[in-house]
Amino acid sequence: MDLGLHYSTFTHPEWETTLADRLTETARIADDGGVSLMTVMDHWFQMLHTGGPYEPMLEGYTTLGYLAGVTKNVRLSLLVTGVTYRYPGLLAKTVSTLDVLSRGRAMLGIGAAWYDREHAGLGVPFPPVAERFERLEETLQICRQMWSDDDGAYDGKHYHLAETINLPRPPRGAVPVMIGGGGERKTLRLVAQYAQACNLFGAPGPEGVEMVGHKLDVLREHCDRLGTDYDAIEKTMLFQGDPTGDVDGFLAGMERYSALGITLVALMPPLYQDPVPWATRLAEDVVPRLRDV
Repeated sequence: MDLGLHYSTFTHPEWETTLADRLTETARIADDGGVSLMTVMDHWFQMLHTGGPYEPMLEGYTTLGYLAGVTKNVRLSLLVTGVTYRYPGLLAKTVSTLDVLSRGRAMLGIGAAWYDREHAGLGVPFPPVAERFERLEETLQICRQMWSDDDGAYDGKHYHLAETINLPRPPRGAVPVMIGGGGERKTLRLVAQYAQACNLFGAPGPEGVEMVGHKLDVLREHCDRLGTDYDAIEKTMLFQGDPTGDVDGFLAGMERYSALGITLVALMPPLYQDPVPWATRLAEDVVPRLRDV
């Protein structure tokens, strides 16, 4: 199993003067230490349960562009882009640029968006949930077209593009898509139809394993119905918990998730703590043993 590092908070001790240095050092530790994927959030305001809007938050793609310049190995993504935040043609261009400049290390993590306060706060339209999912599907279609040989028009219900020209192309031809969330009727159907990876929520204990197993069963049903290859989809999860205090217990739990087909677990630094020593412990104590799970 691979490890992902989800840099979900910039609120560290003395962040006003150390934010950039701590982010940089954490990324370098992850890059040198065998972390497979490094992600940051796509929010303008910090989430309420991790401090709220008056805590620091960097814009996601600017941050990933910076991380591309200070790393060489780790894959880079947002976890996840809100579909309402950017016009889809510009989103495809932005992610293509990240992929080119990182030499093929970008992923497009994307979801239907949910944080209404930051939309209202910064004047961004926030459509009803059904429309957001319609826009998500059209965005996936537009990205697929812009990463193909088809540079013609796209005419959807919500988006109309006269020319889907996108040069330079991503080094791998297309950027892998990871859809976040476990909605069984819409989200997992979009994973089966459009994505190369999913991201689910995991939690300690048998209840978390049971929940993830159920979501993967639903994903398999969508794949079977649509005729897509379930096994070709990378199964990832964001895990709530800090493994550094009990590595053996954490690895035992990951064995149960691995048996379900999860191949990457993303972990978050503890809130209000320095992420550098935490990332160091992950690289030294967790990554080498997790590879054997």
